[in-house]
Amino acid sequence: MTQEPRVITGRHVLIGFVSAFAVIISVNLFLAYSAVRTFPGLEVKNSYVASQEFNVRKAEQEALGWTVQADHANGKLVLSITDTEGKPVQVGTLEAIVGRATHVFDDVTPEFEFNGQAYIAYLDLGLGNWNIRMEATALDGTKFTQRVILHIKR
Repeated sequence: MTQEPRVITGRHVLIGFVSAFAVIISVNLFLAYSAVRTFPGLEVKNSYVASQEFNVRKAEQEALGWTVQADHANGKLVLSITDTEGKPVQVGTLEAIVGRATHVFDDVTPEFEFNGQAYIAYLDLGLGNWNIRMEATALDGTKFTQRVILHIKR
């Protein structure tokens, strides 16, 4: 008994074609949904207005001469702000959001306390890359904003 060879018909080609595109479209829809769901949101309400004020804010911030560095160990986040001479800076106000660069699920707003040398917050952070989006106000009222990158390794 010999079998007849299988014949590929137009129906088979149509099913394969529709199936391939269904997989492609499904993956694209999933990726688009994931991107929108994890997007942290707008940085500024009006980008044109923000761009017009950028150089002024940048010059004011650079005039402060601050350097910001972050470190994390044993559940303690240390945010060091120093002046041009390397001396600790005490700010008028400090607000920060600590989170992952890729999503807002892990975002937290720690309460920092100044210990005379640096700002300390007790916070458990997992391994990996973290962003600290900080906004501080100098004692003279100058606004200072910076994104500080923190790498936590074991």
